[in-house]
Amino acid sequence: SAYASLESAEDGEADEELEGGWAVATVEQRTASGEANGKRWVRTTKGLWLAQQDVSPARPSLFQGEKVDDGRLDFAWVLSDRASVWATAPASTAAPRKDKPSDARARFQVVRIREESGRAVRIGDAAWMLASDLARPRVAPVPAGVAGKDERWIDVDTASQTLVAYQGTRPVYATLVSTGLSARGAGDATPLGIHRVWVKLLASDMGNVEHEDGEPHYSLEDVPYVQFFDNAVGLHGTYWHGDFGHQRSHGCVNLSPLDAHWMFDFTSPHLPAGWAAAYPTSIEPGTLVRVR
Repeated sequence: SAYASLESAEDGEADEELEGGWAVATVEQRTASGEANGKRWVRTTKGLWLAQQDVSPARPSLFQGEKVDDGRLDFAWVLSDRASVWATAPASTAAPRKDKPSDARARFQVVRIREESGRAVRIGDAAWMLASDLARPRVAPVPAGVAGKDERWIDVDTASQTLVAYQGTRPVYATLVSTGLSARGAGDATPLGIHRVWVKLLASDMGNVEHEDGEPHYSLEDVPYVQFFDNAVGLHGTYWHGDFGHQRSHGCVNLSPLDAHWMFDFTSPHLPAGWAAAYPTSIEPGTLVRVR
């Protein structure tokens, strides 16, 4: 139950009903006057009051991608919670391993790739991992539309669930993303193609509560660092999950909050201090984003 004021909260007459799992942005906590038990309330950016006991704090992922100083994408991220490491390469590209792992790597750990051999990669002098346990960014050709040799652009690879930021032909940053969950249907798959950022928003609300098609409703307030590039599909920060490296979204390209902030500063148009939104201009066009 959500209330327009603390007075109506004390009366118990709800002004709105919010569904479980929805996200609200809160700006204030207060104990209502006359509350003998000290019941706490929180106020949202929309001016609604909720009982503090009815909400739990979001805990955004602290994952962050890698700056690429030498232009080489010779690394990968571990995708599973505990991925096995073997002392030798597999004898066959198809046969399952019968020897025991010598070590393990944790999820999101970065490993340097020295060699690839079929379904395995070597990450050390005597350390091999299955390629299927890793997400590796790859250098991609410059798409049509990138003119200047130092023009900045973004490449999103839906197969590997990775994103690479470029200046001309040189990769400068790489990270994991979560694109649209194609298993839900074509409507949720991130659209492929070459686009340009058409607006940047410091924060934006997202949801589908106006739809009455039977799909479960979701509502997310103050999604940070939003960059729309194909109608309502865009890059943005994600505070409600940390499942980067796997498809998860309703069509957008989900980034960790730290990565979204980095990308927001990297792309154009730039957002002046104190502004909430910026549109491209002829002097500063929107950054090109390719999804493949």
